Amino acid sequence: MKGALKGKYDIDNNGGAAATVAFNAGDVKLRASITDATFINGPSLTGLALSIDKPGSFIVDYNVPKKDVRFHFMNTVKVAEKPLNLSYIHSWRDNRTILDGTLVFDSANKISGNYVLDSGAGKLKYTYVHNGLTTFEPTYDVSKNSWDFGVSRRVSGDDVLKASYQTSSKVLGLEWSRNSKNTGSFKVLASVNLAEEQKLPKLSAETTWNFEI
Repeated sequence: MKGALKGKYDIDNNGGAAATVAFNAGDVKLRASITDATFINGPSLTGLALSIDKPGSFIVDYNVPKKDVRFHFMNTVKVAEKPLNLSYIHSWRDNRTILDGTLVFDSANKISGNYVLDSGAGKLKYTYVHNGLTTFEPTYDVSKNSWDFGVSRRVSGDDVLKASYQTSSKVLGLEWSRNSKNTGSFKVLASVNLAEEQKLPKLSAETTWNFEI
């Protein structure tokens, strides 16, 4: 049985915590997760979620307090001998459906897109990985008719530095992350809205510890 503890802190909303426990049941994974809201005012169902995951096939999430079900189905087909990864996501209570697809040309190039049926929002993204270290990701937001840009670079081992800019909101972001399969991961983020007069940065940090029971 595997588990994870996650902590998050940001200047505006203070901190939060979450825990996840997962175990295999044949070819599917069963997962239960809670947040700090589950225990703040005494034990409750607040923040409790259950899920069933068959990797590469489907995920079913159940939000216990909201009595909401989220379905996520995945499949891969071949287009001109290239893999096209497709997914269908539907939230029952919100009646929200998202279609997502990624066409992988090779290890360095892929195009992905998503479309939200109820709102008509959609995005197209091109991803290019240079020498396996630097990743460029221009994204076109169809509904906003605007571009977002991101560039990241693996600097040493598991450390990745990333910069992003959203032209519609004029938000500039910087991120430092580390992801280790053995010990867990952490992420430090800073962002600033260049459209604001004071341009005060927003800072947040989150970390995850993995463990086995």
